[in-house]
Amino acid sequence: MNIEERRKFVEAHRTAVFGYNRKADGPSLSVVYYVMDGDDLLMSTMLERGKAKAVRRNPKVSLCVLDEKWPLTYLLVYCTAEIDTDIEAATEMLMKIAGLMAGERMPETVRENLRKVAEEEKRVVMRLKPYETFETPPRHVRKPEDTKDLTHWLGTTLPWK
Repeated sequence: MNIEERRKFVEAHRTAVFGYNRKADGPSLSVVYYVMDGDDLLMSTMLERGKAKAVRRNPKVSLCVLDEKWPLTYLLVYCTAEIDTDIEAATEMLMKIAGLMAGERMPETVRENLRKVAEEEKRVVMRLKPYETFETPPRHVRKPEDTKDLTHWLGTTLPWK
């Protein structure tokens, strides 16, 4: 994938696996919804969840963007994360995420419901600033004949821009 194709892949999807370093043990992984904001990816989390705590310790995270269709294709995006605690931003993020989940834009009539959720759960916006991607070319087997010329090779680290 070239730079434009990688960006279009990320823009066209809505779910990812968020990876971050824990204080102890191995890395942690969480499935999340995200939205694009220019070059950045935005997601919602609670201030007291592990994701936010980890970003405060070390802002370097990864996001494995998933294609929701089978066979699975993905793109790994390395990012520097920032946390925005503004309640209006957190509410707007919940509006966008609820729209992704429902498959339709949320009407303004639900904004107050989601603001209440944002306040009670101490929701924040996590802004992920991509700087690099890791591409592993997909090799799918859809039928027995596909195994004849099946090949794999090493992935490549590529700049986001």
